[in-house]
Amino acid sequence: MNNTLIVYYSLFQNTKNLALKIAKQTGGTLRELIPDKNYSFDYNTAAKEVRNQISRGFCPKLISGNEPIDVYQTIFIGTPNWFKTIAPPVRSFLIQHDFTDKTVIPFCTHGGGGFCQIENDIAKECPKSKILPGIAINGTVAPGEVENWLGTIGYE
Repeated sequence: MNNTLIVYYSLFQNTKNLALKIAKQTGGTLRELIPDKNYSFDYNTAAKEVRNQISRGFCPKLISGNEPIDVYQTIFIGTPNWFKTIAPPVRSFLIQHDFTDKTVIPFCTHGGGGFCQIENDIAKECPKSKILPGIAINGTVAPGEVENWLGTIGYE
């Protein structure tokens, strides 16, 4: 069994598409985080909902994706960049699991903001894990981009 897990949350499919490319390259298990209440599909309404949740430190209940991670050694964690940090469903996943002695690799999609605080916020929730440099994608993934990044971080 491959001991790699790719966990992600994606509202508009950008992060999902990146997660699929990582899974294809690594052979890892793909796991989508699904909160109990969906965000609005209208961008402006969703932005208001998310901004409010982040400011309150809200962590939604996950109805899918929160299964145990014990059998995995390497965990890729994907999120859209929402107001310079991780999406609330990703925060829910992070606080509900123990990442001790695991390798954690962040990835994100964004509209121009890069990682901002995402890598730091994931590292705060995984203090006893090894954090490898992540990848932040604005728009579509260029051919070979994921493969080159995995080689750069020494993923085997």
